[in-house]
Amino acid sequence: MSVRTEPILEAKYGLPSEVRFCRKCVLSNQRPQPTGEFKFQKNSAKETTFFDEEGICTACRYAELKDNEIDWRQREKELIELCDQHRSRDGSYDCIVPGSGGKDSGFTAHVLKHKYGMHPLTVTWAPHTYTEIGWKNFQSWIHNGFDNFLITPNGRVHRLLTKLAFENLLHPFQPFVLGQRFAGLRMAMKFNIPLVFHGESPFEYGSKTLEEAKQRGFQKRYFCSDGNLDTTYLSGVSVPDLLGMYGLDRSDLSLYLPVTEEELQDFPLEYHFLGYYIKWDPQEIYYYAVEHTGFEANPERTEGTYSKYASLDDRIDGFNFYTSFIKFGLGRATMDAAHEIRNHKITRPEGVALVKRYDGEFPRKYFKEMLEYMEISESRFWECIDTARSPHLWKQEVGEWKLRHAVHYEQDQL
Repeated sequence: MSVRTEPILEAKYGLPSEVRFCRKCVLSNQRPQPTGEFKFQKNSAKETTFFDEEGICTACRYAELKDNEIDWRQREKELIELCDQHRSRDGSYDCIVPGSGGKDSGFTAHVLKHKYGMHPLTVTWAPHTYTEIGWKNFQSWIHNGFDNFLITPNGRVHRLLTKLAFENLLHPFQPFVLGQRFAGLRMAMKFNIPLVFHGESPFEYGSKTLEEAKQRGFQKRYFCSDGNLDTTYLSGVSVPDLLGMYGLDRSDLSLYLPVTEEELQDFPLEYHFLGYYIKWDPQEIYYYAVEHTGFEANPERTEGTYSKYASLDDRIDGFNFYTSFIKFGLGRATMDAAHEIRNHKITRPEGVALVKRYDGEFPRKYFKEMLEYMEISESRFWECIDTARSPHLWKQEVGEWKLRHAVHYEQDQL
């Protein structure tokens, strides 16, 4: 007698073949962790969100650590000591704050300047195309008392890299992510200001071990490489091929390439996240930014989610979340709901309902502009989208694509 077995479905991108959802939030084990993306090739394996033996993700465990174990008064003392070590006595710049003028960078720069007496220089990596509210918030940030360098990359090169990243990786935001990551560090080196402050810590989204989350600095591998361009990839293409096949030269790519270990060898980099020292709550930070930096929320709900105050400045930003939904089954509403569950703003059942309603909503508002920006046809767009779907996550029913696993399916069956 033969036993019928289910076929093993391909799991792309090195994702776990078994899909699991956190018992406390709405995150699944399919979410990749932040890595040195300049090494990514097509379908590169990625380390994903770690779940413990109780089925709880490390992002939720870190939230518990924030609530129950961290002595935030002691952390603030550490912050004051750090600022005391670097604070300039003549009013010159003493720290770099990268950001767009959104709620996080607005809060970070304002608190460092007005509560801790620092003299921040803000650095912005320009969006692909500003939204009206994004440009307005950026201007409000500057006019509320901050010097700023706006770094705008070569438009021809950025459009090409964005198109290649979409076609090769289904990750149209990768060139932006890399430029943004290195912009603050490069300006810090240029002005010899070794203290760089970001706002939200990446450990808010999970780490492999909680011990990593207790480190105030950040691993240099996130920012630097060995300098070997033959093994460095941008937009899924090796640097030698970008130079040889696409008519680019080394200077065209300089803003996207990581700092080398040799460059950092004699630079006393201090890279910190204010969220290590101050208990980070996105909603409370939003209220602070509104009051102190003139920040405004989107006048309408952001496509793909229920919120109005995060990631507002780039017209292509919605496609960053939509392509994540296609590749990993996790969209913008999942990210927002998971965070708000951990911060006790909503319950898990409320989060599940919000994910069911909004996750994977197609960002139609700027669709035509995105196609024009990348110079691709609508048919080519959908070809890339469907090719990128992992069989272990997606199936077709009556000619429509449907997720095999979603956090609300179990609830729907009750």
